[in-house]
Amino acid sequence: MSSQQQAAQSASTLQSVPSYLNKDDLGPWGNYLRQVDRVAPYLGSLSRWLETLKRPKRILIVDVPIELDNGTVAHFEGYRVQHNVSRGPGKGGVRYHQDVTLSEVMALSAWMSVKNAAVNVPYGGAKGGIRVDPRTLSRGELERVTRRYTSEIGIIIGPNTDIPAPDVNTNEQIMAWMMDTYSMNQGQTATGVVTGKPIALGGSLGRREATGRGVFVVASEAARRIGVDIEGARIAVQGFGNVGGIAARLFQEAGSKLVAVQDHTGSLYKSTGIDAVALADYVAKNGGVGGFPEADAVTNEEFWTVESDILIPAALENQITEKNAGKIKTKIVVEGANGPTTTAADDILHDRGILVIPDVVANAGGVTVSYFEWVQDFSSFFWTEDEINQRLERVMREAFAAVWQVSSEQKVSVRTAAFIVACKRILEARELRGLYP
Repeated sequence: MSSQQQAAQSASTLQSVPSYLNKDDLGPWGNYLRQVDRVAPYLGSLSRWLETLKRPKRILIVDVPIELDNGTVAHFEGYRVQHNVSRGPGKGGVRYHQDVTLSEVMALSAWMSVKNAAVNVPYGGAKGGIRVDPRTLSRGELERVTRRYTSEIGIIIGPNTDIPAPDVNTNEQIMAWMMDTYSMNQGQTATGVVTGKPIALGGSLGRREATGRGVFVVASEAARRIGVDIEGARIAVQGFGNVGGIAARLFQEAGSKLVAVQDHTGSLYKSTGIDAVALADYVAKNGGVGGFPEADAVTNEEFWTVESDILIPAALENQITEKNAGKIKTKIVVEGANGPTTTAADDILHDRGILVIPDVVANAGGVTVSYFEWVQDFSSFFWTEDEINQRLERVMREAFAAVWQVSSEQKVSVRTAAFIVACKRILEARELRGLYP
């Protein structure tokens, strides 16, 4: 982008800053706003509705007080943001992390709006979070935090209004407690209020692996289009949890080599390939990849310089920045995490000829199977895991093909193409519904 275009984009972004955010440090929300501004020239007559995308529909900030095991009372700050519900009920995860901010949850909710529209599932975007380090809580304290938070946000969630799901540091058990709390307050079992539940409570087969599987499917489609052979491809993964670990295993099964891994405990490298299954077993027992004996330890900075064919950032947002984007040696970046690449880094990667497959397409496998779970809960009829995986792969391939076509026709990045496809769908729904009253 030219300096004039960047200045105009910055001015447009600042005009949309709400009073409760710091205009000098917008955090992840600012990153989202810049992405939306890049789509404006491609929206045609729908551009009159563009500001709709820059303002969350509803923000709820709640106090989450609980009694700790030692008898003292602790207070935690919780959020639930519904960005846009023009295409259907809100949908998005809940994360527990000590550094969660309102800006982050706002951005994540907006990316969920785009993601759901990009893969064409009938949801709007929402997200939730609590500022808490769950590692400091006992199981009982974690349950009390979850149940109190659920009670506080219960006024805006529901099977037909907003459906939470797991995200960073939350899992099937957290969803079970959320579902039970909501159901007790309603006086009836409401399995459809959350997704990502245990199978015994109406969860879906294939949900746990869905995000990682979607990353693998989309990465394979992208690799095929630019002539990268998955068999023998070198894979680097940041984050070895439910997304990165599953994706790594699927790549390994397809004949790829996992050459580098990083998580919060350290970074590993092995040119001949790290055994993804053995590493997953080690992580389950030790809490991270650090100290894994069958690979060499490298610095976190060195991880970003490892030569690979496919790099998968599957941890947190803002991991690929101006500081490391120029050092990355890969052909394709596939975003397993939400918002791992800053706008400036995106430009650097693009200028260097590195293909970036954005989060709003790459990691949409989770919400796609969440949609399948929601449908199954309403019908009380459940599909086999093979059926789930086949439906997931079809949705992901079709979504990627549509975005790739727009990217080719408009001569824009895959990220901008994904936003064009998604934002047109969101704003068309907004226009057709009109304003009430």
